[in-house]
Amino acid sequence: MNRIDKIDAPDLAEAKDALETLRAWAETADPVEIAALDPAIARLLPGRAVGNYPDLKREYDPAFSVDPAYKASLPDLQNGPASLIVGAKTRIEHVGISNFRLPIRYRLKDGGEITLETSVTGTVSLEAEKKGINMSRIMRSFYAHAERDFSSEVMRHAVDDYKDHLESFDARLQMRFSFPMRVASLRSGLSGWQYYDIALEQVDVSGERKKITHLDYVYSSTCPCSLELSEHARQTRSQLATPHSQRSVARISVVSDCDGQCLWFEDLIEIARRAVPTETQVMVKREDEQAFAELNAANPIFVEDAVRAFAAGLLADPRVGDFRVVASHQESLHSHDAVAVLTEGETFASASLDPRLFASLIHHG
Repeated sequence: MNRIDKIDAPDLAEAKDALETLRAWAETADPVEIAALDPAIARLLPGRAVGNYPDLKREYDPAFSVDPAYKASLPDLQNGPASLIVGAKTRIEHVGISNFRLPIRYRLKDGGEITLETSVTGTVSLEAEKKGINMSRIMRSFYAHAERDFSSEVMRHAVDDYKDHLESFDARLQMRFSFPMRVASLRSGLSGWQYYDIALEQVDVSGERKKITHLDYVYSSTCPCSLELSEHARQTRSQLATPHSQRSVARISVVSDCDGQCLWFEDLIEIARRAVPTETQVMVKREDEQAFAELNAANPIFVEDAVRAFAAGLLADPRVGDFRVVASHQESLHSHDAVAVLTEGETFASASLDPRLFASLIHHG
């Protein structure tokens, strides 16, 4: 049996007496005590409403406009004092935004231009005594330059802008996009659009700026060992056998500087094609499929061979500085992949790898 069953419900006079008693107590009670009992009590006291139980309007006012005084009154926790810092008061190497998208114009090697949807990642360093950054500043910097500048100029101006406005020592920008190139078939005379995942990166650390291009190159890799074993079966036992081959991805990252002779996207793609010519095909008829089988047989390759072949092409080009090649042969024989990493120079040297690095080398089509 509950309490309401034990006593009669109070009448109006008793309720008024109780209300007067409650108001008398609340007149002298601390606001924290009132909120602890029931925040609604504060509404019984004119001028004493507590902040966690306001009587708010519930209609949106489309006519409301912000004047300078109102804007100045808005709270700004991101730029608050160091006393508001949560956790360790230490420097943060990267803080910013990821996958902010907008159209960006890019120059082509033939003198033309192309506008591509681009995913932007922008970060700055944050010193130990600062609470946070104004992340919208990164987006505003891009919009300020994207309509009139090309890719590298947009990045350069944006880095300068938000390093100044956010008072950061270091800044990093990355723009990812899918770059189309018309590619001819091997024998049929057809052609189709091949799309290359490319990312441009500008890194400004302690006043030193580097420009980096990342290219994902997708190719077929035929196992040299499997090829020889298949041929052995044919020669010794007249047994038909096929070597295993698989779709493979190499992520080629290079430091270059367009202040001299520019390393165009098309040039980097061509370096990859010359190194490993078994690029996956777009338009294929029977004669092209046969040609692709012959091309793979002429260029069998282990993952170790692949990264070294790419490295040879990069080392031979004077426009390329430091570089890294990460390759993944996504085996059709095994349930696991064959992978390799090769670096040249200090930019990409690292004692640790992202645990998901090789898993990210997937061609999504």
